[in-house]
Amino acid sequence: MKWMCCLRLARWCMPAISFLLVGAVPPAFSQAGGNTAFETDRAFDAGSGIALDAVTPVQVDNLAMLGKVWGFLKYHHPLITAGGRQWDYELLRIMPRMLAAPDRAACDAVLQDWIAGLGKLAGCDPCAVPAQGELHLRPALQWLDDESLLGAGLRADLRHIYLRRPASGSQFYLRLHEQVGNPVFEHEPAYPDLMLPDAGFQLLALFRFWNIIEYWAPYRDMTGENWDDVLRQSLPRIALARDRASYQLEMMAVIARLHDTHTNLWSSLHVRPPVGQCQLPVKLRFIDDSAVVVGHREAGAATRLQVGDVIASVDGVPVAQLVTAWRPYYAASNEAARLRDMAGKLTAGACGEARLQIRRGLEEVELTAQRVSAGRQAGADTHDREGKTFQRLGDNIAYLKLSTLKRADVAAQMAAAAGSRGLIIDIRNYPSEFVVFALGAYLVDRPTEFARFTKGDPGNPGAFHWTGTEVLRPQAPHYAGKVMLLVDEVSQSRAEYTAMALRVAPRAKVVGSTTAGADGNSSPFSLPGGLSTLISGIGIFYPDRRPTQRVGIIPDIEVRPTLAGIRAGRDEVLEAAIAEIRRQ
Repeated sequence: MKWMCCLRLARWCMPAISFLLVGAVPPAFSQAGGNTAFETDRAFDAGSGIALDAVTPVQVDNLAMLGKVWGFLKYHHPLITAGGRQWDYELLRIMPRMLAAPDRAACDAVLQDWIAGLGKLAGCDPCAVPAQGELHLRPALQWLDDESLLGAGLRADLRHIYLRRPASGSQFYLRLHEQVGNPVFEHEPAYPDLMLPDAGFQLLALFRFWNIIEYWAPYRDMTGENWDDVLRQSLPRIALARDRASYQLEMMAVIARLHDTHTNLWSSLHVRPPVGQCQLPVKLRFIDDSAVVVGHREAGAATRLQVGDVIASVDGVPVAQLVTAWRPYYAASNEAARLRDMAGKLTAGACGEARLQIRRGLEEVELTAQRVSAGRQAGADTHDREGKTFQRLGDNIAYLKLSTLKRADVAAQMAAAAGSRGLIIDIRNYPSEFVVFALGAYLVDRPTEFARFTKGDPGNPGAFHWTGTEVLRPQAPHYAGKVMLLVDEVSQSRAEYTAMALRVAPRAKVVGSTTAGADGNSSPFSLPGGLSTLISGIGIFYPDRRPTQRVGIIPDIEVRPTLAGIRAGRDEVLEAAIAEIRRQ
């Protein structure tokens, strides 16, 4: 994987959306060509016609089972994997019958009748066999044999479909990217003109997202959640969302339970709290769980906020209370990334005055400040050093920041660093270009493994296979000094992968704090209502198969900024790196 790209979709790659976004953001859906079901079945183009005022516990159970069976058939039944039905619309056709089913037995009967309507399976020669070899994840299909969930007839029908799949492994709704191997989702219509509320399409959105995670997310075992519980618990809230904004917010809450900073409802961040088109022109960062002013944007001085001020409340609401209220809507792999994103929006709201209570040293200060149009101010900030890409810091120490480093300049920058006692590589940012191999080649003295991947299996949805390792190969002249890699919560995706690779250098150490914990090539797809999201499409692991997802890059030397350091204008992480280079 020696070529990589990142599509900057919003903010600083949303806010660091990703290491690699492979495949364009999908349109409403990809045309399959010919007279496919997508072109001939227009039954629900004007809406599902399903409206709900409430859902009973029985309906929740039955709809959840419908969602699971619909997803299983989508990726396993030969007629559906060949694109033989507009499968979204088939869901909407069967949904009223499922809503009317009075119990689980009736639910099973509806599903069996539905499956029978797909016709008899043709022979398969050869038929697919379960994924072989050493796997990271096996398909989560134990439920097919669960007598407490399915009646005997339905279990037999589903098992028959599973065993009679053709070995070709072709999928109508996705393909694996030719070079990288992450899923490229196709034929997932966005239905951008959908009139909301529409309970049928809203449930379709939930089922589509849930099943994509169930079968194509390489980190589904690291959510920290029971994914079946997420389906059942989210179902009433999604189905009963009363308007477009609440539907988007409820989908955002579902997505957040995946605990992957890559995976957000990127089309709809404007509904995530706090809502508003303006914010204070200051830079904030959580230091020891306190929201601290760390800099000003244009016109920021007019707010009278000073670097080092701790914001205790906004418009009369304590910051700790705001963080608790907003938490369900902030998708993040770990707390560091979540607080980073909250800091970027903490002062957002209606244009005009914001009332603040702040702590300034030992003083409690109340003031009002003017919110201004957010524009491009929203989002996380880099924490690297101002100035040129390459700098000399005195005492024979070289400094290189990746936020502005170009691959074409790597050789010249490493030549400039030659002979220095130590090289500080600042990755408290999003690297402007993919420089892992170009830069890493100067830091190792022999071929050195640094990562391995997992990727999905179209022939066995839900299975993830280990791939070979990625290797840095040395290039002369070898840099012989110490190497300090600076990271923190801003380091995400491409930044994490870079730190992961460069830390294998013989004299390298990682300095700073835990990174955002979201790595892997990203795969976008649409949701009904013109919404867009994505998943981490391949798994990124160390060569010994230790995970990076949600864990992040753990520093060798942990250093966190302090309130005293912020007020004094110090860069304590950089200072620690310099001290480590000078240490004998």
